[in-house]
Amino acid sequence: MNETIQKNLDYKKYVIDSKLQYFKPHASKIEKTFAEEISSSLNRDSKFIAPKFFYDKKGSDLFEKICTLPEYYPTRTEISILKNLQTELPSFIDESFRLVELGSGASVKTRLILDIFTQMQQTTEYFPIDISEILTESSELLLQDYENLRITGIIDTYEGGLEFLENYDGKKNLIVFLGSSFGNFSPFDGKNFLDKINSTMKSGDLFLIGLDLVKDSHILESAYNDAQGVTAEFNLNVLSRINDELDADFNLNNFSHHSIYNNDDQRIEMYLKSLVNQSVIISKSNLSLDLEKNELIHTEYSHKYTLKQIKTLLESTGFKINHTWLDDNTHFSLTLVSKN
Repeated sequence: MNETIQKNLDYKKYVIDSKLQYFKPHASKIEKTFAEEISSSLNRDSKFIAPKFFYDKKGSDLFEKICTLPEYYPTRTEISILKNLQTELPSFIDESFRLVELGSGASVKTRLILDIFTQMQQTTEYFPIDISEILTESSELLLQDYENLRITGIIDTYEGGLEFLENYDGKKNLIVFLGSSFGNFSPFDGKNFLDKINSTMKSGDLFLIGLDLVKDSHILESAYNDAQGVTAEFNLNVLSRINDELDADFNLNNFSHHSIYNNDDQRIEMYLKSLVNQSVIISKSNLSLDLEKNELIHTEYSHKYTLKQIKTLLESTGFKINHTWLDDNTHFSLTLVSKN
């Protein structure tokens, strides 16, 4: 990568060894953005915290735990689809492709995709993009098991990482967005995000996206309110992160996890409920927050889609659908698209 471009994008390069390097925006850039966004999103009548802020180290670890819960069907369902891709995806890619993942991990899902690449290539390049520094840990775990893997991590938002990637080089990319994270976007923001991905892709690039499908509401509600309370801990952890990083004084005992399925809008809605009348100071956001008993802070939407809606959405954002894979119960989909 051209060092001038790197400097202009305000990134610092860290070289761990010959197999691992990563780029990270300067700390002042990240902290300023977090503080400003929290100030804006909580200083309004309909308060919210963007779900991208769930994923500090503890939040990322908790989400990994959620993925193993019996109620949380998306992970095991998507794994079953990815296993079928072992024989089918190679017909769409070749040895010249690099793997780019929005999000990162050393999970089974990432490994199933890497297995396809490493069987086709002498050396495989993997570019994970993740806002959490768990990226560095997961990368080191992968390198223990994949001798011919070369990793360049980008510790940033997806949008920031895609902008970085656009300026990196001319190599073809398979960009994968696994899980159901796309469902966190509002319809408007989701369309903008797909437009962003499309605009950063070269003509030979491919994009593989996971999308959760509309299904029985009981299955959906159980997945986001598990019996062990791990999802509740995950939701509340974002307040701990604000306390630690933005010098706030949230008392987590004064909040509870609250989630519902909104059938009309085809989405899970997740909130933090204030259990008492309370005041909170968030010093680095210059914000004094007054909350009433039972007031809700919205933390996540998880939209669900029909196959028809997926087709319309992807085609309207400039993509051509190459193939869609489904599980046996039609609970989840993986769709491979190229740039029109």
